[in-house]
Amino acid sequence: MMSNNKLTLIATAAMGIESLVAKEVRDLGYNCQVENGKVTFTGDELAICRANLWLRTADRVKIKVAEFKATTFEELFEKTKVIDWARYIPENGQFPVIGKSVKSQLASVPDCQKIVKKAIVEKLKNQYKKRTEWLDETGALYKVEVALHKDVATITIDASGSGLHKRGYRVGQGDAPIKETLAAALIQLTNWTPERPFVDPFCGSGTIPIEAAMIGQNIAPGFNREFVSESWDWIDDRLWDEARNEAEHLAKYDQPLDILGTDIDHRMVQVANDNALEAGFADIIQFKQMQVKDFHTTKEFGVIVGNPPYGERLGERQEVEKMYQQMGEVFSPLDTWSVYILTSYEKFESLYGKPATKKRKLFNGFIRTDYYQYWGKRPPKPDQPRIK
Repeated sequence: MMSNNKLTLIATAAMGIESLVAKEVRDLGYNCQVENGKVTFTGDELAICRANLWLRTADRVKIKVAEFKATTFEELFEKTKVIDWARYIPENGQFPVIGKSVKSQLASVPDCQKIVKKAIVEKLKNQYKKRTEWLDETGALYKVEVALHKDVATITIDASGSGLHKRGYRVGQGDAPIKETLAAALIQLTNWTPERPFVDPFCGSGTIPIEAAMIGQNIAPGFNREFVSESWDWIDDRLWDEARNEAEHLAKYDQPLDILGTDIDHRMVQVANDNALEAGFADIIQFKQMQVKDFHTTKEFGVIVGNPPYGERLGERQEVEKMYQQMGEVFSPLDTWSVYILTSYEKFESLYGKPATKKRKLFNGFIRTDYYQYWGKRPPKPDQPRIK
């Protein structure tokens, strides 16, 4: 059994949100290094549990087993074989090997996978004194990845299982649902605090409002799901209990929230309601069928976060352009509100009628988008008199 061993962990991230993932890792108390697509940090077994439970914007948590230069298959085999694989994989562990190769001499991914698999088998047979040709892989899952980049091989084991965006509350979805991790990132890039009204005028299946509720009540996003590393014998069940108890203790279930999601499609409003019920927010989030042009409010200092249609499909463009114009007309009188819109439509600002305070490049899946940010007036501090 391992205990309090220092492990090198990697939280993988979509392009453009690595800094958010890094902030979440630091908030958990771990120092980290940020690179393209990943945040690397050091922690023990408990860190695996806590990172899986708490990281809202990361794709998954991996254990970094080794990193070395490899320009020949022999080098890849030998350097993989010297790793202490019994430290991670038990005698009956399942260890499929996946791979990728970018700008490397070892360009054949299937060959790299076979070589790494063979090296691990050889090492484990030796370590467990097995005489058979293959190992009996009937136990817990340890998915190994060999990733080659510029002739450097990084070998990892996936500690999450299903991607971290799978929170466990989605019972239904629309045609192009936004990933939960991106939805959380969009909210964290705003100036929203739980005391302020929050509106998503294109809520679809409700992902952005549900993520806002989880953030507002400080609920760990992985609280209601399982992770592959829960079945690993070297992570004590008590550590998972400790991490879950911490999450339960830090949740603010009685934090009042004012969250509204609207959508033009009544079927999506029903799906959003079902998802909110599954997530435990049926009484907290309000969903309504509504077109964005009909939105009005007398509330102040709210935040609007929207992922509207982008007009990417033929025939949709004119409709979308008209809607962007209407958004500008509806939102412009709300001078105390901040508005954040994600779209791939390059002329968004001219249709909206106003240049953004700030723009940020993000990827929604494989679509390159901009996150247009319009900052409203700051709310007064609680002890300050209101100035009209």
